[in-house]
Amino acid sequence: MPTRSSLKKKIISLQADFQHLRAGKDSLLAMIDEAEISEAVYNSNAIENSTLTLQETEKILLELELSRNVSLREVYEAKNLARVIEYIRNKAQSERMGMALMLLLHKMLMTNIDESIAGRFRGPNEFVRIGTHIAPAPEHVERLIELAIENYFIDNKSFLTDKVARFHLEFERIHPFNDGNGRIGRILNNFLFICSGFPPITIFNKDKYKSYYPAFQGYERSGKTSIMEKTIVLQAQESLHKRITYLKGDEIIPVAEYARQNNLNLSSLLNSARRQTIPAFRERGKWKIGSSCKL
Repeated sequence: MPTRSSLKKKIISLQADFQHLRAGKDSLLAMIDEAEISEAVYNSNAIENSTLTLQETEKILLELELSRNVSLREVYEAKNLARVIEYIRNKAQSERMGMALMLLLHKMLMTNIDESIAGRFRGPNEFVRIGTHIAPAPEHVERLIELAIENYFIDNKSFLTDKVARFHLEFERIHPFNDGNGRIGRILNNFLFICSGFPPITIFNKDKYKSYYPAFQGYERSGKTSIMEKTIVLQAQESLHKRITYLKGDEIIPVAEYARQNNLNLSSLLNSARRQTIPAFRERGKWKIGSSCKL
């Protein structure tokens, strides 16, 4: 079910505000992007069942000592994903999405983790299963990926968030790599957003059982795209709300503090934040909002 027209207008308006406010504030946006890296790495790896906490992820990226032993694989998963995130944020405006980019990103992601599969699609007799879904046979991977890319670029009618959602569903259905498909798929989402003048989004680990995994299950069973479309559109709004609030120079406070100051019901505010009917956003798992926001 395509994003309704009223919501499209809202996102287009938010994106226009973002583009207007960002003029002359590249350094602030760079700070926001940099501050988000550890959260983006933590959430994407946690979705793939990494045991690292957000705090441990931050320490690894800062080359600080951890208080427990973690596997070398998880250390490289954090460092490599951070490198990939920084790469696409710097290169999205000068490169086009295609198989060559996918293979490069995958090589960056899997270096020092599994060199035998890094930077290549699945080969002969390399099959993968995700839950009950058995991905297409290796001999079909390149053709299906080419088709998914082509379908994305020739679709001039669908709204951006819907296009990204459908591409993500199809990419994960194909599962072109032996490992790292989820993380590369979420990276490609952000590559497409940045190319279109939008900020990157975060799929939160906390939401994976509520909306993210069900989106794939619905697509596998009946070709349903609406759950992923809703997930992506919510995250696009949240990312825009965050940057607009910072760019306006507003004081940023927890939603709980905003509710106290304005004598509002916290539970109702949090529900509105989750629905993105108020300009709230998450940082380190906590909902925040501009103190001068008028609701």
